Amino acid sequence: MKRKKVVVAMSGGVDSSVAAALLKEQGYDVIGLTMKLFSLPKQYCISENLRSCCGWKATEDAHRVAISLGISHYVVDFRNKFEKSVIADFCEGYSKGSTPNPCIRCNQYIKFDFLMKKLKAFGADFLATGHHARVEYDTRSGRYLLKKGKDRQKDQSYFLYPLTQKQLSRTLMPIGNFTKKEVREKAQKLGLPVAQRPESQEICFVPDNDYSGFLRQRIPEAFRSGPIVDLGNRVLGQHEGIAHFTIGQRKGMGIAASQPLYVLSINSDKNTIVIGPSNQLYGNTLLASQVNLISKDKITKPLKVRAKIRYKHKETKAFLSPQDTDQILVEFEKPQRAITPGQSVVFYDKDVVVGGGIIDKSVKKDLDQTA
Repeated sequence: MKRKKVVVAMSGGVDSSVAAALLKEQGYDVIGLTMKLFSLPKQYCISENLRSCCGWKATEDAHRVAISLGISHYVVDFRNKFEKSVIADFCEGYSKGSTPNPCIRCNQYIKFDFLMKKLKAFGADFLATGHHARVEYDTRSGRYLLKKGKDRQKDQSYFLYPLTQKQLSRTLMPIGNFTKKEVREKAQKLGLPVAQRPESQEICFVPDNDYSGFLRQRIPEAFRSGPIVDLGNRVLGQHEGIAHFTIGQRKGMGIAASQPLYVLSINSDKNTIVIGPSNQLYGNTLLASQVNLISKDKITKPLKVRAKIRYKHKETKAFLSPQDTDQILVEFEKPQRAITPGQSVVFYDKDVVVGGGIIDKSVKKDLDQTA
C-alpha cells in the first residue's frame, strides 16, 4: 500500500523537528519545507543566538535535521506574501490605534493557506506543523475539532482558531500529545542537532523587540505628536505617536500623577491617547468580528463558553450572542482587564476550541441586563 505523504513545516526548532521524526516513525513519507518569510537585517543574520524562525540559522538547522532524519528538505520563498498578508496588516493596525497579533495572521494566511497550497506540487496528502495543539475528527458532529495541547503551558490552540474544516482535515499536529519536556527528551534520544535550541522569539520580523523603531520606518505618520487626555478630555500631556501605545500600558507617558495612570483608549482620528486609573481598564463585554467557528457550524442563541482575550490571559466564563451584523457579542461573567482592539478573543469548551474572532471594541454593558 502506498504510504501517505506529508509536508512538515520545519522552522529549525525542536518542535517541528520532532514532529517530522514522529511522522517518519509512523510510516509517513516525510518532506521538510522551510518558509523564507522575512529578510532580517545583516547584523541579526550573523548572530548564532538569533531566536527567529526567519533567519538563515533556522533554515540551516532545519536542513541539518532533515539530513539527520534522512528526509528531503526544501525552502520556499514567501517574503512577498508575508509582507502583504502579515507585516502590512501589523503596521496598519498600529496606525489605527489597535494591537494586531501577527502570529495568528501568519497561521491563517501563510502556513495554512499559501503553504498548504504547496501540497499539490509535492503530491502530499497532509501538512504537519510543530504546534502544541491537537486535531481530532468527531464522528458525532461530523466535524474536525481543534483541541488544546497536552502541555497547557505551551498550548498554541489560541493562535489556530481561524483554521477551517477543510484545512483541519489535511492538518497533522503530532506533538500535541507531548509536553515540551517530552519533546526535548525525544529530540535528545534521536540525536537531533536542535534538541536544546532556545525558543523562537514572539515576533520574527522584529528581532530586537524594538516595535517603535520598526514601525517608525514603516508608518511615520503614526508618530505625529498629539494630546494625552483624561476621561474628561482634559489635556494632561503630549505623546510622540500613537504607535508607541497599547491599551493597558502604563509606562512612556511622562506624566506625574498621584496615582498610576494607564492607556484606556487610542483615538487615531484625533491622534489622542486617553488615560485613567486602573479601575477604568475593566470591561465585561466586547464585540468581535471576522469570527471563525470550528466545533460548531453557527451560533443561533446565547452559548456558554470560556474565553480569553489574549494568549497569556486566563480563561473566564462568558456568553456568546450572535448579532445582526457579522459580529458576535461576548459577555464575561467577570470584568476583564484591558480589552484591546486588534487582539483576538478565543472561545473554549473545556479543551475544545469553539472558535474566535478579532476584538473590535469593548462595550459598556451590564451582564445583569442580559442574563
